[in-house]
Amino acid sequence: MVGLKEFIASPASRKVLVVGAGKSGFAALRFLDRLGCRVALSEKARESALDGKLLEWLQERDVYFETGGHRRETFLDADLIVVSPGVPLEMDELAAARQAGIEIVGELGLGAAYLQIPIVAVTGTNGKTTVTKLIGELLQGAGRKVFVGGNIGTPLLDYLLGEQDAEIAVLEVSSYQLDTAGQFRPDVAVLLNISPDHLDRYASYDDYAAAKMKIFAWQQPEDLAVVNAEDQEIADRLTAAPIAAKTLWFGGEHAGRPGTVIQEEKIVLQGMFSHEEKYDLPEELRKSPNRENAMAAILAARVMACPDEVINRVLGQFQRPPHRLFRVTEINGVSYYDDSKATNVGAVQSALAGMTQPVILIAGGRDKGGDYLYMAESVRARVKKMVLIGEAREKMARAFAGMTSIEMADSLDEAVLKAAGCAEEGDAVLLSPACASFDMFKSYADRGERFQQAVRNLMNK
Repeated sequence: MVGLKEFIASPASRKVLVVGAGKSGFAALRFLDRLGCRVALSEKARESALDGKLLEWLQERDVYFETGGHRRETFLDADLIVVSPGVPLEMDELAAARQAGIEIVGELGLGAAYLQIPIVAVTGTNGKTTVTKLIGELLQGAGRKVFVGGNIGTPLLDYLLGEQDAEIAVLEVSSYQLDTAGQFRPDVAVLLNISPDHLDRYASYDDYAAAKMKIFAWQQPEDLAVVNAEDQEIADRLTAAPIAAKTLWFGGEHAGRPGTVIQEEKIVLQGMFSHEEKYDLPEELRKSPNRENAMAAILAARVMACPDEVINRVLGQFQRPPHRLFRVTEINGVSYYDDSKATNVGAVQSALAGMTQPVILIAGGRDKGGDYLYMAESVRARVKKMVLIGEAREKMARAFAGMTSIEMADSLDEAVLKAAGCAEEGDAVLLSPACASFDMFKSYADRGERFQQAVRNLMNK
């Protein structure tokens, strides 16, 4: 049994168990093997579900692996355990390992300990992929070599297995990763927002919010925190437990504090340099939450020495990731928006806040344990009708009863037809589900593509 510091000082021949055989688990196995560790794998799924390349690698390297469940003895035999982000931390085998004094760390905590370049880390319930991507493009536009990855794209340990030629790492980090991040200390930590999500994993909303706040836990006064000035949950937690890092704010009124605000469709950076800096917002980024995402990204890029003229140029060229408030088309004066990535109530509330038209909302899917009443005010104010689909539709119908007109649909195609049938010129049909997609679709992307196809079918008719 060793702590992470002792392991890093002397990794060779240590027995390390990797739990979870996904993309990050495979990267962890290869990284640890390169360090000279004796690795093993424990996976809940059956062997037939393993990726073919992973299975081939395990067999070639003669690595012990167990599938179809976990053996307590395997966990207790390890010097260190590396868990993949989706692994439930309360499982009995991990509890036994903790009791035995075996340290448990995630890919983020392990990888960051070996990273020798500045880190910009982005988390939040919503918007983190967009902001991570935009920060990366801003810095690349300034001629910097940037690794963009983490919870999106390339796992951190995959980067460490490569040439490691970047000057800056821009990482999207999830609450799951922060739970096992050890003493993870980003140079710039960006917290976009906190709203109820993943309550099917966390015991309470308080536990989930506390996980997000861990991004600041090991920062020092010379580090920077970029924080949403309009998020009350974040403000309350920073008041109750101040952080060590210097704080920069975006959105709302700063009361003289340094950060970014919106003035006349421009982002204005205040209190950081001898003069104000202004950045033009392209049409695509003017609606909430896109403008807040842009404000956060500009702050993070600017403190990493990205020139202001580069920021203006890159903002004008930026393409948001798909299925995030994407305007599909307009038919007979009705706009159709694909916001399939809105898999929690906070994302839907944010989307509704940015809508200026009356909304027919298509929502529903697999329930994630969030409180739908969190978005009640927005539904009352902006939604003229809801069309509900999926496993959560009955629960959602009860939650919103009396707030708006509600209809049920058995498929997404049917939901689009019903929404189109009641929409009037000047309305918007918005797919913003507030739920996971896995009851009816392979992913949120599959759900979004199916919605767009259904809208195209309307056009053909």
